[in-house]
Amino acid sequence: MNVEVESSAKAHGQLQQTLWEISQSTKSTVLPDASSLARARATLPSSLNANGIGFESAKRHILDDIVPAFNNSSISPRYYGFVTGGVTPAALFADSIVSAYDQNVQVHLTEHTIATDVEYSALGLLLDLLKFDRKWQNGTFTTGATASNILGLACGREYVLRSALTRKGVTSLRSVGESGLFETMQAAGLSGLQILSTMPHSSLVKSSGILGFGRANVKDVSSKNDHLRFDLELLEEQLQRTDKATIVAVSCGEVNTGHFATGGLDEMRTLRTLCDKYGAWLHVDGAFGIFGRILPETPEFSVIKKGCEGIELADSLAGDAHKFLNVPYDCGFFFCRHQGVAMDVFRNANAAYLTGGKSEEQSIPSPLNIGIENSRRFRALPVYASLLAYGSSGYKKILETQIRLARRIAGWLFDHPKYNVLPEVEGKEELLERTFMIVLVSAKDDDLNRQLTVKINATSKMFVSGTSWQGRPACRIAISNWRAEETDFDNVRGVLESIVEMD
Repeated sequence: MNVEVESSAKAHGQLQQTLWEISQSTKSTVLPDASSLARARATLPSSLNANGIGFESAKRHILDDIVPAFNNSSISPRYYGFVTGGVTPAALFADSIVSAYDQNVQVHLTEHTIATDVEYSALGLLLDLLKFDRKWQNGTFTTGATASNILGLACGREYVLRSALTRKGVTSLRSVGESGLFETMQAAGLSGLQILSTMPHSSLVKSSGILGFGRANVKDVSSKNDHLRFDLELLEEQLQRTDKATIVAVSCGEVNTGHFATGGLDEMRTLRTLCDKYGAWLHVDGAFGIFGRILPETPEFSVIKKGCEGIELADSLAGDAHKFLNVPYDCGFFFCRHQGVAMDVFRNANAAYLTGGKSEEQSIPSPLNIGIENSRRFRALPVYASLLAYGSSGYKKILETQIRLARRIAGWLFDHPKYNVLPEVEGKEELLERTFMIVLVSAKDDDLNRQLTVKINATSKMFVSGTSWQGRPACRIAISNWRAEETDFDNVRGVLESIVEMD
């Protein structure tokens, strides 16, 4: 076999330097131009070369042909699509270590590697950042919000069905993971499962389909006056159903607006009381909104802080690290308030070789027994490195800058004769105090509005993601990159002004 062999240390050092140089790029464009895309596609091989082209040639091809056709979602602070975030220097460094050492973080092997200890420590540091008690350290890192929501709903499914069995007096079955969903529901006398929520993210709906709840059983229990807030009477009416087992899901940062489903500790206490009364599980989709908990207790951020109050009363929490924490894709996190529930769902059975080799109970659970994957990338290390490097103060400063930029954009758009800021409110003060990291905007002219996302992105000076709001197209300006500065407002204003002037 003709394989080019190089010093791994030398190759790793060169790669690290190249990645750092790319990350420091100051390109003004956000998207690749048409010629770069065409050139890159033209260089893709039509078949595999039997002898290979060698490492140096492959490297040059990737850097010279492929990289110019990437978007600058991580590198540019002006990429406002999908709450993507970026990659901090600490996270970039740690991620290159992850690839170089390629630890499979599945089993807590105390004499083999420190990887699982580092992951457990990173979970604890993340709880500290979010101002949660370390008793919540029953969690794991995942691929992202979808996987984290799957874990939350799966743990909730286990809990509510076990509660239903207890009420029915059934002792022969204990776990959905062991006995199966159909058998457990039949024994509990249930006809179905349901998730009660308000404007849930698509990943939560997707998770419900995967886990057997059914996408049609994600039910809207929102208030008629505010589609993000709970109608508590309607919620209790659904919770009272004896033929359904129920999970209540709270959106802590709705994807289009960044607004919150709850507005203070009292509302979360009410949800907690109702869930306890009817044996339901309370899950929070924290995505990016959960990071509002790190903000200072000042009037400037009081509405956002209230939206995050009481989240610790939930049973489970899903979040995205590759959003606000600015670590590489893919990385999400999941926490559960109840020790052992995840183990009942995800326990890896009948594989004696996948153990730590000790009979005594381990203080750190093997990740393969509390999550979906058996094979896991060491995605915790970039989180660990970033939290160590920047601390709570560093992340607080990043978030404050992002919010102030978003509010500056929202305030300008509110006064603009040709744009709407959504959801529409009567006063500018209310708009600004509710604005978190996302500004949802539409053009007042219908023809322009249908093309607004395309026109903005065609400038390549900023990127937004398209969505819809109340039946009309809209654009999401989602500010989540650590490189963002308040002075980026001038660029956003220039792009949006140029579009309405040309129209």
